[in-house]
Amino acid sequence: MSVRVPSLRERSGDLEKITINLGYVDLGRIDLLVQEGFYSNRTDFIRTAIRNQLGTHADEVGQSLVRQTLELGLRDYSRADLEAVRAAGDKLRIKVVGLARIAPDVTPELALATIESITVLGAMQASPAVKAALKPVTR
Repeated sequence: MSVRVPSLRERSGDLEKITINLGYVDLGRIDLLVQEGFYSNRTDFIRTAIRNQLGTHADEVGQSLVRQTLELGLRDYSRADLEAVRAAGDKLRIKVVGLARIAPDVTPELALATIESITVLGAMQASPAVKAALKPVTR
């Protein structure tokens, strides 16, 4: 028997902060484009550049998602979801590109009982105890 977990969805409000190092010349060129009004700020330029690069590689990313059976976007796992998986005697093999969130009320014991493996390319939000419990099955 298979248990259905709610589908992924993309949400632009969920952001992860990253840090990059740039040379002074590249940074100056970005600032010049901002000053000339091409972009509203450095972040706008960097986001646009990243989106353009991701668009350039969209086919490769799509093929890799299919090949590796990865899911794209935001995936929430509630306590009720995981309890239903446990009641059905199933275990999840989670593979997400984006954000995987495990509800704060999920116990480490429930997570271990229901998650066989977890691979997240992006970010995972869970309690520190659940993250620690899932460390052996995290790829």
